[in-house]
Amino acid sequence: MFDLRPVGYVIGLLLVALGGTMFIPWLVDVIWQTGGGGTFAISGMITVVFGGSMALASANSRAAGLTIQQAFLLTTLSWFALPLFAALPFWLGAPDASYTDAFFEAMSGITTTGSTVFSNLGSLPMGTQLWRGMMQWFGGVGIIVVALAFLPTLKVGGMQLFRSEGFDTLGKVLPRAGEIAGSISVVYLILTVACIVAYAFAGLDFFDALVLSLTTIATGGFANSDASFGAFQGAPEYVATLFMLLASLPFIRYVQMMRGAAQPLFKDSQVRVFLLSAIGLVLVLTLYQMIINGKYGEAPFREALFNVTSILSGTGYASVDYQLWGPFAVVLFFMLGLVGGCAGSTCCSIKIFRFQLLFISIQQQIRRIHSPNGVFGARYAGRPVEDEVISSVMAFLVMFMLTLGVVAVLLSLLGLDFITSVSGAATALANIGPGLGPEIGPAGNFGGLPDSAKWVLSFTMLIGRLELVSVYVLFTAGFWRG
Repeated sequence: MFDLRPVGYVIGLLLVALGGTMFIPWLVDVIWQTGGGGTFAISGMITVVFGGSMALASANSRAAGLTIQQAFLLTTLSWFALPLFAALPFWLGAPDASYTDAFFEAMSGITTTGSTVFSNLGSLPMGTQLWRGMMQWFGGVGIIVVALAFLPTLKVGGMQLFRSEGFDTLGKVLPRAGEIAGSISVVYLILTVACIVAYAFAGLDFFDALVLSLTTIATGGFANSDASFGAFQGAPEYVATLFMLLASLPFIRYVQMMRGAAQPLFKDSQVRVFLLSAIGLVLVLTLYQMIINGKYGEAPFREALFNVTSILSGTGYASVDYQLWGPFAVVLFFMLGLVGGCAGSTCCSIKIFRFQLLFISIQQQIRRIHSPNGVFGARYAGRPVEDEVISSVMAFLVMFMLTLGVVAVLLSLLGLDFITSVSGAATALANIGPGLGPEIGPAGNFGGLPDSAKWVLSFTMLIGRLELVSVYVLFTAGFWRG
């Protein structure tokens, strides 16, 4: 049995940090007297005391690095522990939700999924609205660090392909994670401030600009209105599109640009494929609206641009109910949600590079059929790809589809209809936000689902955000014997 105390020490520190940030919305509620402030003060104290006690109890076992087993455990348990306590302000005060709803909202926030169980969002206290945005912002920068420091070392889903991209994460995981977090946080903060300024110039008041910037850069999708981005149509949609695209690109490339190397960004294969895919899909949906739905002018282009970018990046904003565009658009948006952006970004879902490797592998197999005696090595971005990487990607894709099927069946057993079950499973596993249908579609929310379905979806968000393998490995006997 390996030592769990280093894991407890780090999680304790994370909880202390989380509890400390709860005093920010408390201060907002106190200054603007919008109600709910005392809730954040109580929640913050509970979280700080619990996290501090855990860290102190484990402090005598601090280590410079983590074993592979400890890194897996830390990755999963931290993403589970944070929502447990981030849910307290929702549960103890405004909007006075059940703990099931509070945990769902917190898990959706921390994993940057963007699904919500709350209605009348505009009537929530300002501190609560800010807290929803802050959760997504923390989750966004956190998942970048996990994707760059932990997943490549743990060889999760082909992420070892990026092990040497800017940071060599072999060896001491925690010190390298600290270095990565520092560099990434600077870029993350710069983009957030730029987004706030851009939203303000687009006509939003400061508070809406702040909260939307937190959720845009995190590609999270929480908004301060039940209409999502339908309340901010026009110039803000173009601003959101720009920053959703920027947040969908590998953040390591921005760090390299800050260090004087801009070429890696423009030469990155997944960046080119992602941007070209987005452009092509926007043109297709714009023409579709013009030809099929008879919509002309700037509006169909803007709506296609915004909503394609939102779903492809996994942000989950919706400026219109695109289910009204017709069955082709509905199916296309469903498929888009399973693609995702670039590895090392705040995006979720399967991600572009895995589809690239899938097509490379298919092409390789076809060439072997045509030329059985030939030797064909897989190459990605001009570099040879090891068979281990291809196998890891294939295993990830199979696990993703199997998990999607199992979760959809579970939801149907809990009484949900076919569309709600399948799209709910997909949106939770891919961390997109809205599903399909009248209940959980872009014009609805998840509040009317049974509690059991909310718990299933909450854990599915966790599994999807941590790329499946990081969670599943904890349920194998070999992991605990190792």
